[in-house]
Amino acid sequence: MYRIGELAKRYQVKTDTLRFYNKNGLLIPSLRSSSGYRLYTEHDSQRLSFILRAKEIGFSLTDIAELLSLKLDRENWACMDVKGLVNSKLDEINSKIKELECFKYSLQELSNSCCGGPESAIHCSILEALESKPKIYSKTASHSDVTNNHK
Repeated sequence: MYRIGELAKRYQVKTDTLRFYNKNGLLIPSLRSSSGYRLYTEHDSQRLSFILRAKEIGFSLTDIAELLSLKLDRENWACMDVKGLVNSKLDEINSKIKELECFKYSLQELSNSCCGGPESAIHCSILEALESKPKIYSKTASHSDVTNNHK
């Protein structure tokens, strides 16, 4: 049995993290002591390890709850269900990467347009570009789409 502080220390997380997981239904202590302290079993410890590993690789708490649900009821789910959840997360990450690449390109263009000199920023090309009418790009536009639109 682990008290909350012991389990938190074992996984190098704060006790508030465990309380948060408890509040959100991800990690409910198996027992309570007579004085009301949360007591965690080895099974709870393994569940926490699963939660932390899933969080570490990018799953949201909602995703983790779904993964835990699949894990607890394995016989009624197929591997394709689990893989579908992983592929959905992968698609989300790839979309964010494309969006970040567009941000990077736009910021690089702004940086390249400015002399960066010591003179007054009255005619700063970066500030002028940000004051001008925005060019609208789709969030799904690829880096090459953005590059081609600027040529």
